[in-house]
Amino acid sequence: MEIRANLKQRLVGGAVLLLIGIAFFPLVFNAAGYEERRLESRIPTAPEVVRLVQTERPAPVIIEQVPVAPVTETPVVSAPVSEITESLDALRPSLNPAEEAPALDADQVPAAWALQLASFRQEANARELRTRLINAGYRVYIRQGEDVVRVFVGPEMQRSRLEELKVSLQQEYGLEGMIVRFTTQ
Repeated sequence: MEIRANLKQRLVGGAVLLLIGIAFFPLVFNAAGYEERRLESRIPTAPEVVRLVQTERPAPVIIEQVPVAPVTETPVVSAPVSEITESLDALRPSLNPAEEAPALDADQVPAAWALQLASFRQEANARELRTRLINAGYRVYIRQGEDVVRVFVGPEMQRSRLEELKVSLQQEYGLEGMIVRFTTQ
């Protein structure tokens, strides 16, 4: 008896699943993909060409050939060699790898340096200085402290570059900065 009841439950459950499948089959497989392929063309049709019928013959066009003067010699512009070498020397990096290799800290991570230029109590003053220095072509960032906002230039891997930059910023802006270790915090 129990086997019959179990079989009856299975047959009823199968019939219910079959009816649900038949009901949802058209919803899932409604051929919507084929509708996308049958889109109408959005390319406009070609305009009709209107031909004008001419009753008179146009006058012939006369083209005159003007002789071109031959180039006898190519002009050569020469710049003084001293100016070129000076400009190339200015572009050449001033890094001496033997003397200025980046130092490693205790964790064997290269040490970077930044130039702290100023500290302000009001953030607006720090942002104004940062904007002036960015407009002058320097890499500048600010950091929020507990009660002050600090303005930094850098970072640089070679401390000597920041020392040169410190001197030029002191001459240009009157700011005496100090070189500090760069941190990401």
